[in-house]
Amino acid sequence: MKQHPESLAAIKQILNSEASTETKLKEIVSLINSNYPKCIWVGFYFMNHQTQMLHLGPYIGTPTEHTIIPFGKGICGQVAVSGETYIADNVQEESNYIACSLGVQAEIVVPIYDKETLVAQLDIDSNTLSAFTETDRLFLEEVCREIGNTIGGEMHLPSFVAQK
Repeated sequence: MKQHPESLAAIKQILNSEASTETKLKEIVSLINSNYPKCIWVGFYFMNHQTQMLHLGPYIGTPTEHTIIPFGKGICGQVAVSGETYIADNVQEESNYIACSLGVQAEIVVPIYDKETLVAQLDIDSNTLSAFTETDRLFLEEVCREIGNTIGGEMHLPSFVAQK
């Protein structure tokens, strides 16, 4: 992702705005998408700990049929269980990969915490193999820390996420 410091400053500004949580998250996925030319899909999934399901929230990219994903299934479901960032340099080599789009070659999923509770995750797909660097991982983890620290309390399965 280009211009990490400028992007982080812009994300902090979005998070501290008076906009709704949904609008803030839409603006963040838009910013990430526009600043990272290898992205073909950027979005948020929200945790439902009671049902052990992830629910799709704001995203940019090709519409997906994966609006609800069980914990443990696919890379997003894997992160729901592990609570740790996961980078798939080549999704075709992942035994647990759920194909969302034929063009996806690489994926990164970064958890978002409200204090110690995993509430959501940022999912980014790329059409380029090994698209995500260590610098990207560190940047996206910082973005997700900022999201969690600023609006994490508003991200416990909000009403605007996919319910079906």
